[in-house]
Amino acid sequence: MSSCASILPTVLALAQQTAQGQPAQPAALPLTTMWQQVSTLDMVGALTFISFGIVCLFYGWRIFKILVTICFSLLGLLVGIWANEQLIGGNVVWLAAICILFFAILSVPLMRWGVSLLGSLSGGILTAGATLAIGLHDQKLLLAGGLIGLVAGGMISFIVFKAAVILFTSLGGSVLIAVGSLAVLYRNVEVQKLEMTMSSHRWLLPLLVLVPMTIGAILQYRFVKATQDWNA
Repeated sequence: MSSCASILPTVLALAQQTAQGQPAQPAALPLTTMWQQVSTLDMVGALTFISFGIVCLFYGWRIFKILVTICFSLLGLLVGIWANEQLIGGNVVWLAAICILFFAILSVPLMRWGVSLLGSLSGGILTAGATLAIGLHDQKLLLAGGLIGLVAGGMISFIVFKAAVILFTSLGGSVLIAVGSLAVLYRNVEVQKLEMTMSSHRWLLPLLVLVPMTIGAILQYRFVKATQDWNA
């Protein structure tokens, strides 16, 4: 899970660099950093990412409380690392552990707010990725698309709680599947050819996330609709 947390900012950084309209060259995009993260996953780790991503993609509505707790725990880890650097200045494990435990416990009473926030962020990532996928690489257009999705996702998430659950679980599952799939490809095809393909086709990376996310959201909606006793 910590590997996923380190890869996701890299993917977002890649999207930001792509939106700046730089030439499609391997050196112009932070693909080397992304491949460094992907290459750290062995085949077992990549298949684990794909398997867990499929579970989140199709049945995230069943385990969304666990996923929210994990997200809060990761936030607590970041806060603990920051507090450790600012207050103590050393490598103190117990401070990060306390922050992880605190945020994990805090996620229980703030579950609905956490789900709505994650749903709002998922909406922003969805529209920003769609903006890149259709070829609008201007940074202002990317920002506008992301803000539209952020606002729309937030409104939908606070009004329809199930929509927020479906949004963030399908996005999380899709990201895990994309990362695992890239790691498998990295180990089974020519690395330079794969990097050149990702560089020259800027829409490919957003589609790797958006297509499974859309499929998962549709299927989850049908599953939730058919389950009358599901209690959010």
